[in-house]
Amino acid sequence: MLLHPKLAVVLMVAVVASLLLLLFVPSGKAIPAFSRKYQTSCTTCHNLYPELNDFGWAFKKNGFKFPKDDETFVKQEPVLLGSKAQKEAFPEAVYPGEIPGTIPIAFRYEGNLTWNAYQPQPVQATGYVPRTDLFVPNTFTIIGAGSFGENLSFWVDDDISAGGTGAGGGLGDGWLKYNDLGRFFHLPKNSLNVKFGQFELDLPFTNARTPYLSGYDVFGQGALAQGPPCSTTVTICGTTNNPFVLGTPQRGIEFGGYPNNGNFNWSLSIVDGTNSAYGLGPALTAQNSKDIYANVFYQFNLEREPESRKAIQAAGKTGPVDHNSIRVGGFYYHGTNQQNFGGGLYPFTGTLNDPFYRAGGYVRYRYHNKFELYGVGMHGHDSNHTVDTVAGTVTNGTAVTFTGGFVAVNYWIFPWLIPTIRYDFVNSPSDFVNGVSESRTRNDFRAGYQILIRANIKVVGEYTRHWGVPYTDAAGNQLFYRPNTFLTGIDYVF
Repeated sequence: MLLHPKLAVVLMVAVVASLLLLLFVPSGKAIPAFSRKYQTSCTTCHNLYPELNDFGWAFKKNGFKFPKDDETFVKQEPVLLGSKAQKEAFPEAVYPGEIPGTIPIAFRYEGNLTWNAYQPQPVQATGYVPRTDLFVPNTFTIIGAGSFGENLSFWVDDDISAGGTGAGGGLGDGWLKYNDLGRFFHLPKNSLNVKFGQFELDLPFTNARTPYLSGYDVFGQGALAQGPPCSTTVTICGTTNNPFVLGTPQRGIEFGGYPNNGNFNWSLSIVDGTNSAYGLGPALTAQNSKDIYANVFYQFNLEREPESRKAIQAAGKTGPVDHNSIRVGGFYYHGTNQQNFGGGLYPFTGTLNDPFYRAGGYVRYRYHNKFELYGVGMHGHDSNHTVDTVAGTVTNGTAVTFTGGFVAVNYWIFPWLIPTIRYDFVNSPSDFVNGVSESRTRNDFRAGYQILIRANIKVVGEYTRHWGVPYTDAAGNQLFYRPNTFLTGIDYVF
């Protein structure tokens, strides 16, 4: 269902009016923590926040420090926790460090007007969704990040509230990182670093801090065997009931490095495999095994001049300029979905181990600060057992698989005006058989805009043409409808 023309006009007028009001308010003085520390604009590190530009990428990898001559750019001096003499006396003294001169806290707020497509009556009866929701305060996040000296950096973010009713949010990332561990082994600078805590996996493109109003479908894909779970009426069923999704934080250790000016990047994570998305079965905290995740890419800078190709960034009159570049990479996740602890589901057998993996590749082309095209393709594979609860047998079953990915395009008409287009798809035979979607391949098409009113304030919008969802009418016929949505609102950080 497309957006009604009259409603589209009303929404557009509301957006334009909001823009006019914001364009003529005084420029805000409250800026995020790193802008305060260096007295610089958010656009130094972001062309479309929270997405990082090339300079922001180098800044993050360098432990939240400028890639070169950091001490000359710092405007808020850190508090030293010790003296040079203590450093020289180590290990007979506590190794000196530092903390930020001011509390390195930033806040982010997002509030959106939501328009939903009309729901058929049978769907309304099972969970009515209003056609419009006027600027609910969707998420309020507190972010703390910085460095503890030469090699240590940290990050903590927490959604204090989400959903507009003060609902409890939750910890996103909370980690401590040691940069350049490889120096103890005489390796090139930043060839080996280590990170501890809870963190988003080193995905090809971040799902937690995407500039879009919706996450990537394939990074939120779980796996279920075909058919309903075993019960008193269903006696033969599959065991795959895997809640794992790539796009949620993990707890563990991540090793990584980026020698060669950061153009080559690798990471290897050892994690608990703990996330129970969508209530699809038990959480994986009880498993004894650990999961692994690896990601590697190489970025080819395409400037003709060797100096420009090797530089971290080229500076223009409007600030840092991204490379004309192409990035190519691949990633792989391997884990084990463990179920039936203590015979809780199937008393006649022990713990069931279903190994699974997610593997994919990606590419990104970025033309300076004007154009960006990127995409991901991924394959998921879950081993599966067939259980016969009457015979009390467990046999190897047909694997549960899916493929999916996305393609996205961002274009900077002006540095403050960016239209976006994204296409997501997931092909899951099991989901189709289980009645999740109208077609074997479900897809979303999303067109949107991002308008930077200031470097830290933006008006955002996104229209989603959703895949067909099945429902049954009063006569028992299976029909389909598209729960299309349009979001528009504000997003600011301070």
